[in-house]
Amino acid sequence: MARLVTVGDASDPRLRDYVRLTDVNLRRSLEAPRGLFIAEGEKVIRRAVAAGYPARSLLITRESLATSAPLADLLASCPAPAYLVSPDVAGQLTGYRVHRGALAAMQRLPLPPVADVAGRARRIAVLEDIVDHTNVGAIFRCVAALGFDAVVLAPRCADPLYRRAVRVSMGGVFAVPYARMDDWRQGLAGLRSAGFRLVALTPSADAVPIAAVPRDGRLALLFGAEGDGLSARWHSQADVRARIPMSRGVDSLNVASAAAIACYLLAQD
Repeated sequence: MARLVTVGDASDPRLRDYVRLTDVNLRRSLEAPRGLFIAEGEKVIRRAVAAGYPARSLLITRESLATSAPLADLLASCPAPAYLVSPDVAGQLTGYRVHRGALAAMQRLPLPPVADVAGRARRIAVLEDIVDHTNVGAIFRCVAALGFDAVVLAPRCADPLYRRAVRVSMGGVFAVPYARMDDWRQGLAGLRSAGFRLVALTPSADAVPIAAVPRDGRLALLFGAEGDGLSARWHSQADVRARIPMSRGVDSLNVASAAAIACYLLAQD
């Protein structure tokens, strides 16, 4: 059971894992070196714990503890210290109003090699330089929901365990195996050598309609950043260039929306 500790000062060093959660640059510099990430909301925290991530601590507002039976149940099963604060202290500490009532600082686990993740998969999503955390989280949710097996990230992709990505994914980042490439230039060659057909998603008119992509064998679906799309190098290495047909003058979809359609269509043989 969690040990409840009342804290009345936002500058208390015991709360340092939660400082300025809206400052993306600060959190990038803090979270990876400390080996932590932040889970927000009782359901997401519970999914992180169930996935094997150890809880370092919890941050809970008094009102939430008084009104949420599921939160009380979570505390009963969690051995980490739970810091009980007022909404004002939570806002001063984190930089925003903590609507969901609970945050948890979780310990990161070592990422597996790409070969290990890909070796157990038939359908994978490969993300090249998608730096928007909301899009990364939404793609993980699509992968988890629509039958893809894993995600592979290029080196410069946003962190799936950043608070916003975790929240948008609704815990999907804990359900989907993922790995990060060491080498952007040679990463696709490794997937091809493992037997994956590389399918580059693009709005280009000369690409084949995605429904015409052969679905036999192992598929790696490549997604690029919004605006720039996939790099010329990754386009040139793809086995198939596929598009989602558009109408009414719309040339493309948000990358997360495109991922939902593509994963749905290509999930099964």
